[in-house]
Amino acid sequence: MDIRLLDALTADAGAGLRVEPGAAAALAGLIGCIGDEAFGQRGLEQLARLMPLGWWTVYRIFDDAPPQLHFGGCLHEQDCVADAFGAYRDGLWRRDRALAGVREGIARGGAVLAHMHALELAPEHRRRVFERHGLSERLSLACEDADGALLTVNLYRHETQRAFSDDERDALHAIGPLVLGCVRRQLALRPQPLPVLDAFAALTRREREVCERLLRGWTHDGIAADLGLSPATVKTYRDRAFERLGIHQRHELFALALGRGVQRP
Repeated sequence: MDIRLLDALTADAGAGLRVEPGAAAALAGLIGCIGDEAFGQRGLEQLARLMPLGWWTVYRIFDDAPPQLHFGGCLHEQDCVADAFGAYRDGLWRRDRALAGVREGIARGGAVLAHMHALELAPEHRRRVFERHGLSERLSLACEDADGALLTVNLYRHETQRAFSDDERDALHAIGPLVLGCVRRQLALRPQPLPVLDAFAALTRREREVCERLLRGWTHDGIAADLGLSPATVKTYRDRAFERLGIHQRHELFALALGRGVQRP
């Protein structure tokens, strides 16, 4: 894994910055998307003017709670962003080998660009996210938010695309602080919190309550204590809800909550 410090994130970041035309066009397009409800998809399309990309995701990682996906986008026919993030949120984030290095870099410089190949990931992470969805590499821009959460902008290359080049990494490094600034501005305008299960009208009240807490990352014991039930009863409600929804795992529930189809092998 390669980690590079970015220039400081300041109000005048980018003043006098000279970037190559492709990077400038991508950055201008990204700025033009700020405030758009379709920022996730349109923003990716603009960054793809800088380099070929398969996906991107923007999420925050917390010390005491599961990560929160704010938006994402896909340039391939099969959009599996929600399915992949659901697996990541379901525990893989705790074993993301890039996080320790990213946090160390942020402590030294404030923001970083991290490059990781699929082969460097923990086996389960590689299998459930990268191999399952045909991803080969990840470039991440990361910084710490005011509340201490880790904000990450992740650009993924599909296995059908060539590897990230040194020139591409240099170009992203040059505009990295400004890309993070655009994302922060978008989040300030449209924070896009985790959706609730309004679409799941077929669930009973208890089944909805259990599923809503599963989406927040609660354990079965925690849900049981909150609802005044036994852990076994919580599992029963969970199983009934999953059966009604036609799913089997928590990350599939997250994909449904995001309004995306559940992708199966």
